[in-house]
Amino acid sequence: MLTLRRRSSRDDVAVPSSGDGPVVLATLDVPFAEEAITFAVDAAVESGKLLVLVNAAEVPPTPSTFAGWGYVERNDLQSELRKPAELARSLAVAVERLRVVSPHPVDALLELVAERRPGVLVFGPDRRRLSRRRYRKAADAVRERASCLVWLA
Repeated sequence: MLTLRRRSSRDDVAVPSSGDGPVVLATLDVPFAEEAITFAVDAAVESGKLLVLVNAAEVPPTPSTFAGWGYVERNDLQSELRKPAELARSLAVAVERLRVVSPHPVDALLELVAERRPGVLVFGPDRRRLSRRRYRKAADAVRERASCLVWLA
């Protein structure tokens, strides 16, 4: 979290910009919420920025996971995660889809956000598909640790 303090009017203050990077739309291995899709695609269209779709999935740390075989995405989920990409492409927005697989998916998502430095992070898992506790913990972590603007579904 960044705290800006007001200085005297003579000081030259450089305020870090939060609008330079892509728009990131993220979920936790469930479909995106409709309002999150709408907000993220609109933001990408209006800003002319890349839309990065991220599915952060949890996998247990086993030997097969370390070999790259620990996660298989369900076909129904795959088609749901494709919807925002299709919408954005129909509106001439460049799209990148990423899957982040980790024993700690929220931490991995936040590492990705730190690397990509988005203008806005739209945290938009469909809340009907996550437990209330899991969503709350993830949303709290995103709110506290993301270094960009955050929109929560």
